[in-house]
Amino acid sequence: MDLADLARNALTTTAAEAAARSITIHTDLAPAPAVGDPVLLEQAIRNLIDNAIRYNLPDGSLTVQTATGPHGATVQVGNAGPVIAEHEVPGLFTPFRRLTDRVGSARGSGLGLSIVRAVARAHGGEATATPTRAEAWT
Repeated sequence: MDLADLARNALTTTAAEAAARSITIHTDLAPAPAVGDPVLLEQAIRNLIDNAIRYNLPDGSLTVQTATGPHGATVQVGNAGPVIAEHEVPGLFTPFRRLTDRVGSARGSGLGLSIVRAVARAHGGEATATPTRAEAWT
C-alpha cells in the first residue's frame, strides 16, 4: 500500500471539519510505499490530522506530507496552532493525557496520539512530535 493514498483518504474524511474552521490544507503526498495493515495505518493518519485540526487556530493551516527516506515511508502532519512547550512533548503520546491548557477545550479522551504511537510501533516505526513555530506552517 501507499501511505500517500491513505493520507488522501484520511483528508477526505476530515475535510468538512477543516472547512468549517476555515483551515487551509496543504499537501505534499509523494509516494510512500509501506507494508502493514491499511485500516490501522489510515486510522493513525486520521488521528494525526484530527489533532492538527482540533488544536489549530481558526483560519489556520494544516500540512500533510508523505515521503520515503532512508528509514522507510513517513507521514508528517503539522499545523499553525499554538506552539507546545518542549517539556510537554513527551507526554503527548501518553494514554488519556491531554495538555493542561487543552483540557475541556476539545472533544476527545486523550487517546488519539497514543493510538498513533501504538500503530507506528506495531509496524516497526515510531511516532514523534516536534514543537515548531506557527509561521513554519503558514
